[in-house]
Amino acid sequence: MSVAAGVDAGAPAGNAPKLRRLSPATMASYGVGAAAYGVKDSGFGTFLLLFYNQVIGVPAATVGLVIMCALIIDAFVDPTVGFFSDRTRSRWGRRHPWMYGAALPIMLGWLMLWNPPQASEKVILGWLFAVAVLVRSAVSAYEVPSQALAAELSGDYDERTRIMAYRYLFGWAGGLVMLVSAYLYFLAPAPGFPNGLLNRDGYKGFALAGALFMGVTILISATGTHKEIPNLPKPPAVRQSLGDNFREMLQTVQNRAFVTLMLAGLFAYTAQGIIYAISNYLYTYIWGFRGLTFVLLSLSLFAGVACAFVAAPRIGMATSKPRAAATAALLGMAFGTMPYWLKLAGLFPAVGSPVMLPLLFALVAAGTGCGVTAYILGASMMADVVEDSEVKTGRRSEGVFFAGGFFIQKCTSGVGIFVCSLILTAAGFPAKAVPGQVPVEVLDRLMLIYAGCYAVLACLAAFFYTRFPFGRTEHTLRMERLTGAPVIDSAPREPFA
Repeated sequence: MSVAAGVDAGAPAGNAPKLRRLSPATMASYGVGAAAYGVKDSGFGTFLLLFYNQVIGVPAATVGLVIMCALIIDAFVDPTVGFFSDRTRSRWGRRHPWMYGAALPIMLGWLMLWNPPQASEKVILGWLFAVAVLVRSAVSAYEVPSQALAAELSGDYDERTRIMAYRYLFGWAGGLVMLVSAYLYFLAPAPGFPNGLLNRDGYKGFALAGALFMGVTILISATGTHKEIPNLPKPPAVRQSLGDNFREMLQTVQNRAFVTLMLAGLFAYTAQGIIYAISNYLYTYIWGFRGLTFVLLSLSLFAGVACAFVAAPRIGMATSKPRAAATAALLGMAFGTMPYWLKLAGLFPAVGSPVMLPLLFALVAAGTGCGVTAYILGASMMADVVEDSEVKTGRRSEGVFFAGGFFIQKCTSGVGIFVCSLILTAAGFPAKAVPGQVPVEVLDRLMLIYAGCYAVLACLAAFFYTRFPFGRTEHTLRMERLTGAPVIDSAPREPFA
């Protein structure tokens, strides 16, 4: 394998991806790899702050700050992986060497993350920072090349939405499988721990199962898509200086459509990060969830994801992707915050009421479905940006673009956790709190600040989605230019967005 630099601006049209539909086997193989990121995301977003704060005993604001600081390293790791992935040349193509190589480091780092040493607070925080950087860097080495495949497997405008729908379906499925496993088995109530989420020993089994699950799904995805390597674009490479390389990368990321999606994603995924990080606090201390109730919650989340899997490709075919993503983001926020606004107003059914759980789960499913629809459409638009950049620069830079998108996604476990820690601090939430013994005024402040932050972030995400500068017609014209052949498109033409 070699890593070359630069792309010939006069690359022939044959370097564009084929306009084709993928087989169900290829779709499933590609999508299943996202389950590994789902495990990582659910672990980081749902349990990591709770584990180091409520189980280990480190202040929430400090944990959140350390995890956010690790994002600084990601800001360099992600584009570097994307840049060199674009320039990798091997008999296994540009992406697969990275995908295969990431499995073992991810597994080892995951085990270390949930088994910190018995030491002082400073040592534990240093361990958390170092291992969080290791895990996220290893995940980047897999996710960035894997996501870049979405723009290479097919150049079809609508097929890319289907590809991303599969990716999000498996990604959420992986995360929810680990959530259900945690609530039912690893972190279930045990002698001495009526709230199993506070049982440190349970996290050891959780870590081992997660590591094995991530390693297996990554290898299944890499081997299952291996047969597609001959069908992927093979842009030529030329040797250039390091300075020329980084000037090219800077030119690439100045693409207007890319910057717009980065801003939309920044706000959308930060909102998701807050939801993940604060969910156990909300469901445990406000709604009184235990054991099996968390399983029912996970099922309602997956019901929402399944609806998005079906709906997002159809919505993308029927209307403007940017406008649909903005609408979905706003609806997701409306459904997601409704229980808290109603509870603050005294209008939501009380805890223990027979209608409380069904109503809450219905709103959770609706909010999740709308939110995931926005994510799928946004990721599909990122794949379309590749050809926009290729026409302008002569280079295919899938890795660089998806590295930027992936860095924004990792705000889920960085900025989101940090903001969540600030919310907990502002609400005056106590460390090692006992369910049922937290003052009502503290819980009210928690709900108010959380719902307000979510609403602001969702509105900002929707605004930037609507600023995306092109749609189906422009993409079709670019593909005709790159392939040198007319593109047959039977889907309805969307209005310019």
